[in-house]
Amino acid sequence: MSEEPKPRRRQARGERRIAQLLQAAANVFCANGYTASSTNAIAREAHVSPGTLYQYFPNKEAIAIELGERLLHQMREAHGQAFTPENLALPLPDLLDAVVDPLIEFNCANPAFLALMHGSEVPGRIAEEHDELHATLLTRVQEVIAHYAPALPAEDRLRTAGMAFAAFKGGLDLVLAAPEGAERDATITELKTLLLRYLSPLVEPVVEPVVEPVVEGQVTPTPSR
Repeated sequence: MSEEPKPRRRQARGERRIAQLLQAAANVFCANGYTASSTNAIAREAHVSPGTLYQYFPNKEAIAIELGERLLHQMREAHGQAFTPENLALPLPDLLDAVVDPLIEFNCANPAFLALMHGSEVPGRIAEEHDELHATLLTRVQEVIAHYAPALPAEDRLRTAGMAFAAFKGGLDLVLAAPEGAERDATITELKTLLLRYLSPLVEPVVEPVVEPVVEGQVTPTPSR
């Protein structure tokens, strides 16, 4: 005999409680790191009893996996908005705006992402999914470089993509550490400037036709046949 579905009101209440617990976990992981965090600390942050927490999650690892999967999904959506065919048609400075801005916006809105993904002893499932996302992002960066510098050999493209990606991640740490407002905006601008100065020499220049200035009274010679 199949189980009857739970009333929708009860489901909605449960979903709100899960969202509350995950937000509390994000705050605790961000403040203490994954390893130093505990279910008791998460329960306190959520203003619920440990018993209430255990009704939804059996342990800290289960909480981390659920939170990590949700954050990874949001991160995929962010880089999906960044690496689009339309953006590849932009000049390099505008492309950097289109790619860097949504990724920075996501990380600023979700500081627990780096704390969870880069922490020690994070669940293997999260680490594997993060590694897959990292590989996907690196491939996207290589595709961007191939678009702007099609003559660049594959091994140079891979090296350049890795360096640009490492520069972005290092700059991201500085962005997240900067106070919100003018200082953070200036740090973001500095990061984009760094990336632009590194990548600009790779972009194949567009050769414009040379137009000689016309001097009044000068007769333009007719090309000989």
